[in-house]
Amino acid sequence: MTKQWFKNSVVYQIYPMSFQDSNNDGIGDLAGITQRLQYIHNLGADVIWLNPIYVSPNKDNGYDIADYRNINPNYGTMQDFEDLLQQAHRLDLKIMMDLVVNHTSDQHVWFKESCKNQTNEYANYYIWRDPVDGHEPNNWLAAFGGSAWTYVPERKQYYLHMFAEGQPDLNWENLEVREAVFDIERFWLDKGVDGFRMDVINLISKPEGLPDVTEPVTAGTTMDFVADGHRLNEFLRQMNDEVLSKYDTITVGEMPSSTPEDAIKYTGLDSHELNMVFQFEHVSLSPNPDVRLGKWNDEPINLVELKASLNRWQIGLDGKGWNSLYWNNHDQPRAVSRFGNDQPEFRVLSAKMLATTLHMMQGTPYVYQGEELGMTNGHFESLEQYEDIESVNFYHEFVDEQKIVDSATMLKYLANMSRDNARTPMQWNNQQNAGFSNVTPWYAPNKNYTAINAENVLSDNDSVYYHYQKLIQLRHDSEIVRYGTFEAIDSEDNQVYAYLRHYKEQSVLVLSNFTDKVVTRDYGQTKFSELLINNYLDDQGTTLRPYESKVYLLTKKSKFLTKRRCYFESKKSSF
Repeated sequence: MTKQWFKNSVVYQIYPMSFQDSNNDGIGDLAGITQRLQYIHNLGADVIWLNPIYVSPNKDNGYDIADYRNINPNYGTMQDFEDLLQQAHRLDLKIMMDLVVNHTSDQHVWFKESCKNQTNEYANYYIWRDPVDGHEPNNWLAAFGGSAWTYVPERKQYYLHMFAEGQPDLNWENLEVREAVFDIERFWLDKGVDGFRMDVINLISKPEGLPDVTEPVTAGTTMDFVADGHRLNEFLRQMNDEVLSKYDTITVGEMPSSTPEDAIKYTGLDSHELNMVFQFEHVSLSPNPDVRLGKWNDEPINLVELKASLNRWQIGLDGKGWNSLYWNNHDQPRAVSRFGNDQPEFRVLSAKMLATTLHMMQGTPYVYQGEELGMTNGHFESLEQYEDIESVNFYHEFVDEQKIVDSATMLKYLANMSRDNARTPMQWNNQQNAGFSNVTPWYAPNKNYTAINAENVLSDNDSVYYHYQKLIQLRHDSEIVRYGTFEAIDSEDNQVYAYLRHYKEQSVLVLSNFTDKVVTRDYGQTKFSELLINNYLDDQGTTLRPYESKVYLLTKKSKFLTKRRCYFESKKSSF
């Protein structure tokens, strides 16, 4: 096993709270995941990414950690985790933990001690500042709304929290903090885990002096301002030198606001930090025209903008770094609802189309639980149906406090973009509570579970699940899919996403119709030697039916390239 194995891998992400309840307390758990390992193995995935399973008061569903070395009792025990790890490894499945070290919970012993005074052992573990003219030290806003500062009378100071009030930011300028984090990493790696997904890791180095954000001040502009600080490379390099380089790991850093140029600095082939980053560019498209509202909108994605984003990362990192490929995760709405079409007549087709478009690119694909079933947004209609702190906070801020939008409008925005859309329980069958639990779950299942569930798709040879299985097998079997260079085609086409992959003497053409219309595109695909995969039962050549996607292999690359110009010219008349 080489340290480049992550390039050959597909990652399956599990949100433990919503995956499988084994003890009927309404909450998913580690034993439930262990019960479902064969399902993941059969899909073809190589790595399981677990969202946080540590002790937590769950103010942000586990991303507020109170104890990094112990398992949240809701999920089980350390023995349950070790059993899961052992069973996963027996199936050649690796386990990637979620490392949340930009901040902790306010219930962590470090923070409780830090709050007491300005001279104790943990006084400098967090970012504390004196009031300025009787108010917060600067104008930063938290990602979940409101000020990023909270006052503690005992210290007569404010502490910084880029997210919820209960998530104080660690002070990475303090060497003792860094060493404590490195010890946590060693603890889990020595247990046998195979790597880390690092939550908002590019926020750990704050701007010198913590100056005000320039106007307009929003949660988004604050995040952009704080991201990718001047010591980030130094901190990540130290982490790699002291810990990660000693183990055979997979590492991905969640980095909001990062560019391909930034990513190369952290993951480049000549760097010694992380394997890849999670960038947010493509999932941040279609923001509200009112900058105060940030991501909250219900406008469809513009395909030209989507292609520009994904193409920029494919081309920018080619030969210099490595991409992570994803449509959705625990923080994003369901892919088929956001980027495809979740209406019954198009859901399966568009889910397969999205999968093909992404999995044929260069990078490591991530499949979020239920994505392989074509699970959809919840289409909730009232605020009472939401649990997510971000969604609830911004509803009250924009509707009740600032009165920027009315209730009906904000509910439409939540239905489109809320993180809760991804957090409904996994849909295993059409029985009580979707087979997730025999008792009322912590969060209500999507009402469409009787039609969309694993039992149904596994009995249908033409299902979304088996399409993902074929795509994953194709990646495992094909060097051109794993390593081929990327070439964009017709970036201004607002209906079809087309691109080429090249490797040695081969080329692959990928065509995806992002509309519910029949369109015609002639890229010379009838000259290709083999149709590798498609989402219809037949191939109609230059015709692309609603949400059709297909992948062609050309074995004589030079022949295609010499004729490509005339192919492109001939097909333009059919737009």
